Amino acid sequence: MSVRTQQGSAPEDRTEDRPDPVELASRRPGTRGAVDVRTLTRILFERLAELPADAPERARVRSALIEINIPLVRYAATRFRSRSEPMEDIVQVGTIGLINAIDRFDPERGVQFPTYALPTILGEIKRYFRDNVRTMHVPRRLQELWVQVSGAMEELTVTHGRVPKVPEIAANLRIPEEDVRACLDAGRAYNAASLEAAQEHEGGLALLDRLGYEDSALTDVEHRDMVRHLLVQLPERERRIIMLRFFANLTQSQISTELGMSQMHVSRLLSRILSRLRTGNSWEE
Repeated sequence: MSVRTQQGSAPEDRTEDRPDPVELASRRPGTRGAVDVRTLTRILFERLAELPADAPERARVRSALIEINIPLVRYAATRFRSRSEPMEDIVQVGTIGLINAIDRFDPERGVQFPTYALPTILGEIKRYFRDNVRTMHVPRRLQELWVQVSGAMEELTVTHGRVPKVPEIAANLRIPEEDVRACLDAGRAYNAASLEAAQEHEGGLALLDRLGYEDSALTDVEHRDMVRHLLVQLPERERRIIMLRFFANLTQSQISTELGMSQMHVSRLLSRILSRLRTGNSWEE
């Protein structure tokens, strides 16, 4: 015996079976079923647009949007993993950018939310490194230009499949190569290293141990400066005798031949000159 369905009856309402998008967002990624993050984000933004500005549920929907899009923040943070800052700190800063993107996003523009949010997240992280992390002062112009240079480097790396050269970056941004080199140096100037800190890649030697050497003639700098000051006060003939004896390394006999005077006279003049120089007195005829 067959059972006929009564015509004209209202279709069964299955709204109760439809999962709440906020509840879906709170689940772990592996338990959200067939609803992907992009679809869930779109649904949540639609729900957010329907709610009045003072509706208590807005906070729940907004929190759900933040929670399901945290992986986007972590993806953006990996671009800065070579920096000395802890990754969790970078993620926290990027989350601020995510929140700003959620508050400003307009679904009616037809742009996918990740496409809109990623530049905002990256911008917030870059501002953090620019304004808060540096222990070395870098001119503001170079800090702002570094953002453009780093962006061009990422773009050219994807295009060419290798790290771009300075002329390529300069041509892409239409700026002088000198500015690119200055930006690259500024981009690395985030932390000052202690001269006494041991360097692991240098066998434990401190940076101070590898810089320069002790100049044995350093203590004579003041003496040389004083002698130079006294030499300029000598008459030309006496100054020439000193130059020939101590700078040209000529003997008294050679000096006497050079100047056309006796060796004895040269010896007396040298004694007088050296005596004056030792006492620091100016020369008097």
